[in-house]
Amino acid sequence: MKKAIPNTRGGMRPGSGRKPTGVDPARTIRLSHEFIAAIDAWAEAHDLVRSEAIRRLIELGLKVKKS
Repeated sequence: MKKAIPNTRGGMRPGSGRKPTGVDPARTIRLSHEFIAAIDAWAEAHDLVRSEAIRRLIELGLKVKKS
């Protein structure tokens, strides 16, 4: 018996699955509760959401010159 929809991508139907949400892929990191609290405090002081605060803090860290 022939299947109605062939399994061509790892057992999934073509076009199934979550749709892309943006151009850049998501990254996952583990952070302690204390570290997240510090980031959230910094974000609140600068009127930012957590994800934008993390991006800006990383950019600031990358700009710092080593002595």
